[in-house]
Amino acid sequence: MSNKALNKPEGFLQCANCKKIIFSVDFEQNLRVCPYCGHHHRLSASHRIEITFDAGSFVELDQDIRSLNPLEFPEYAEKLAAAIEKQDAYDSMTSGTAALDGLPVSVAVADFHFMGGSMGSANGEKITRTLERAAETGHPAIIFCASGGARMQEGLLSLMQMAKTTAAAQRCSRAGVPFISVFTDPTMAGVLASYASIADVILSEPKALVGFAGLRVSKQAGVGKVPDDFQTAEFGYNHGMIDRIVARKEMRTTLIHLVKTLGGAKLNGK
Repeated sequence: MSNKALNKPEGFLQCANCKKIIFSVDFEQNLRVCPYCGHHHRLSASHRIEITFDAGSFVELDQDIRSLNPLEFPEYAEKLAAAIEKQDAYDSMTSGTAALDGLPVSVAVADFHFMGGSMGSANGEKITRTLERAAETGHPAIIFCASGGARMQEGLLSLMQMAKTTAAAQRCSRAGVPFISVFTDPTMAGVLASYASIADVILSEPKALVGFAGLRVSKQAGVGKVPDDFQTAEFGYNHGMIDRIVARKEMRTTLIHLVKTLGGAKLNGK
């Protein structure tokens, strides 16, 4: 798991949404949420794990799973190597086990900073193993989603991950093990159209971009005028797609409550 993303900025920075200047110490203490407009800035997988799960409880697994270049897509190997060097990680998804208030969970956390959180073969395999571990152990599965969609450089192999991850989610359902997905900005395209939207409970951070095709693509396709809040977490919540919008400061507490309430095969003593 990368340590680079844990480095804290010094001095001042500008909010990506309201453009106001924020003292970096206040920004970090507020979990990278703007104190003026409430904009939730994107987090690395490392930072997300640090603020969500019990201290020191996360154990990373599946580190040997890495994307290759099976289609020999031009310049993909170079782009992948550059992303690995920059993020100090081998994929856009980090998976393993952790604990919430002492309760074990199977977790996967996406990082949009790594090639737009795109879902390639390695990403899909990590998601699948996270869900299968949950089904086998009876520990609830929690997946933080952040993706622009499928990784185009892997072609059909990337699209196949939609079916594979959906089947893994079904295994959790048959085993009676709860699966919780958390939408973060952005949760789009093939990720939304597969495992992310079939969880037992779907949470989202405020104002997260949530949708299948982007607005530009919709306009090109001749789609009619859409509401101003279209493809936001709030739109999804108002139309029954999302169960609850949860501020970042409340996410850990909310997940603990859900894990204790829903439990799992092992937690319920089965």
